[in-house]
Amino acid sequence: MALVERLRGTVGMFKVGKQLFTAEGPSLVREIVGCGERVFLDLKYHDIPATVAKACVEAARLGVSIINVHASGGRQMLTEAVKAVDAVCASEHLDRPLLLAVTVLTSMDDANLVETGVDGTATEQVIRLARLTRDCGLDGVVASPLEIGLIRQNVAPEPFAILTPGIRPAGEAKGDQKRVMTPAEAVAAGATYLVVGRPITAAADSKAAAERIAAEMEAVPGTASA
Repeated sequence: MALVERLRGTVGMFKVGKQLFTAEGPSLVREIVGCGERVFLDLKYHDIPATVAKACVEAARLGVSIINVHASGGRQMLTEAVKAVDAVCASEHLDRPLLLAVTVLTSMDDANLVETGVDGTATEQVIRLARLTRDCGLDGVVASPLEIGLIRQNVAPEPFAILTPGIRPAGEAKGDQKRVMTPAEAVAAGATYLVVGRPITAAADSKAAAERIAAEMEAVPGTASA
């Protein structure tokens, strides 16, 4: 919460992932939402359709702005998640969160996919899963910055959302990310949202780091701050 307080007004949303959610649970999400901030609940649900649908319902009830699931969970899982979120938001008068599907994790490359039995390149798999996501009625995908342009050309233009992890400012270490871009490159390519973690959270001055990244994004022609 100290980090939330420090970055309020500088970043557009706060990502709560598996480590933090496992440690602190939904009460922390409610606290962040309760102080007027938006939350991306990054839990990447992947289970049988009924379980994922029910989990997405509870996420919507928390008041988060973005929920994600794994596109590789398949058509039935994706469509049931959409139906469940639409239904609970309508019946309980909730603000509907965006429902996005993860294509291929940015830590994975072609060789990793072969090990899991995927026939084809990471790029081919991203496009395949993005099309499935679109056809199932979700709001967009999570994909590496290297696939943004291909998704825009081959799957869907805006407002289909592309949320992009694997963002590293110029000169920053890649860490465990393998398919990366700078913030400006990703925005110029057509990303809707950028996920930036360690370059901000591990910085000596997290607010200054976030401000530099925001300025780099806003300097891209045609970009409005969000």
